[in-house]
Amino acid sequence: MERIRLPVLRRVAICGGTHGNEMTGVYLVPELERQQKEKGDAARIIPLTFVVSNPRAVKECKRYIEKDLNRCFTSATLSSPITDETPYEVQRAQELNSLLGPKGSEDAVEIICDLHNTTANMGLTIISYSHKNWICLHIFKHLKDKITNVPVRLVLLNIPLSEAYSLESVSKYGISLEVGPQPQGVVRADIFNIMKQGVDAILDWTETFNSGKVIEGGEIEAYLIQKSMDYPRNPKTGKPSAAVHPQLQDQDYCLLQRGDPVFLTFSGETLSYEEEEPLHPLFINEAAYYEKGIAFHLAHKKTLSIPSIQAETD
Repeated sequence: MERIRLPVLRRVAICGGTHGNEMTGVYLVPELERQQKEKGDAARIIPLTFVVSNPRAVKECKRYIEKDLNRCFTSATLSSPITDETPYEVQRAQELNSLLGPKGSEDAVEIICDLHNTTANMGLTIISYSHKNWICLHIFKHLKDKITNVPVRLVLLNIPLSEAYSLESVSKYGISLEVGPQPQGVVRADIFNIMKQGVDAILDWTETFNSGKVIEGGEIEAYLIQKSMDYPRNPKTGKPSAAVHPQLQDQDYCLLQRGDPVFLTFSGETLSYEEEEPLHPLFINEAAYYEKGIAFHLAHKKTLSIPSIQAETD
């Protein structure tokens, strides 16, 4: 595979508090900004922008105020007219699009690194759009090599940019970092340190790339989400009638085979995985997904070949 030359990275944004009760980003973004100011503007070649994405939700330690901000960045939502009835998060999404975008334009920041926590046992997971986002895929490869104290994985969402709904899609090479398990409204030192290690490694990589050094390609493994599975529900109340089975709980990224236990009903019955195709579950029993009707996502694992890349420094 031939080497691909790409433009240098001009701006990087580090965002946290997109969900106001995911506390690592809430605390890490101000800390990174403080450290940057302490070191001075010359500490890094690439200008950094630090953003607390949903300040109202952060203040109230809630996921969101009226609407999930991380579902407000489709092109349709970003271009919708603002009225007195417009939810706060839609207004905030348009503000962020003006600050960091506009989405899909040449003026958009190169990288938004959006910091998230999950209650699921996901380790350090990079989420991005498109399996040809070479910058993101190389960043994942770099993190996989550099971070050895926790599993590092890549999840790809194959969604057209206009329909991509999360904050990082405003940038050219968006990255969402998910680190867990961590309860909502709680900050854990170990999870905080893993996230900081990941952000530091990403920023180091961007400067290596901008230096013009050839960054060698290779093979990586990625998880491609295929579908979601809901909890069994009581037909009268609509509420879950089962919990994730103890043998599946905390086993994110395992391989589910037909017949494996997935749910345990509240009356004590084990319900098994019935799909013909073995798939990998992730975001297992994520607290924020109860309202979305998702017990876990199911993904294919695929090996991807990525080319060597080099910045156009001329």
